[in-house]
Amino acid sequence: MDVTRIIAIRHGETAWNVDTRIQGQLDIPLNDTGRWQAERLARALAAREAIDVVYTSDLLRAWETARPVAAATGAPLHTDEGLRERGFGSFQGKTFTEIEAAMPDEARRWRQRDPFWAPPGGESLTAMRRRVIETLHALASRHVGEQIASLAVDLAAIHRDPFDRMIIATTLIHDANLISLDGVFHHYPELQDRLLA
Repeated sequence: MDVTRIIAIRHGETAWNVDTRIQGQLDIPLNDTGRWQAERLARALAAREAIDVVYTSDLLRAWETARPVAAATGAPLHTDEGLRERGFGSFQGKTFTEIEAAMPDEARRWRQRDPFWAPPGGESLTAMRRRVIETLHALASRHVGEQIASLAVDLAAIHRDPFDRMIIATTLIHDANLISLDGVFHHYPELQDRLLA
């Protein structure tokens, strides 16, 4: 079977990352550190990987991270809204502290990481997971046997608990049969042994 390899990449740093401000689907640019990170990433990938195509969320921070990767590798660059981060509704634009002060009940539910709960006007973890997995399936099907760099939601951050990350990785691996989660296994090597043993 021809395998599509997807290198999952998180966008570079923004000022809102530093401030612990929820970005969600708001269009926030990279800061100087984030632009530096994107250039370093591009050089590293160009030196080590043959990238056939780059897909990115349509949000500016992802685009600004993806553009140098595409330029350095010579790969075409495409956007796909299905790769956007989680929609955080009324949480967007607020810091963790502001959310806890203004919406203590919602903040508590968020911290419990209930996969079916959504912030007011936002997206649940299960809805985001379904959207991202559907998008990755479609991209893998379009590029069978190729290597894709994907600038998107941090796949490993969909759930913080290692068991939940393992479930997500298993779902992607076994449902798609096309996707290699190098990014997840790079950041969480303990999952590779548990899933692929």
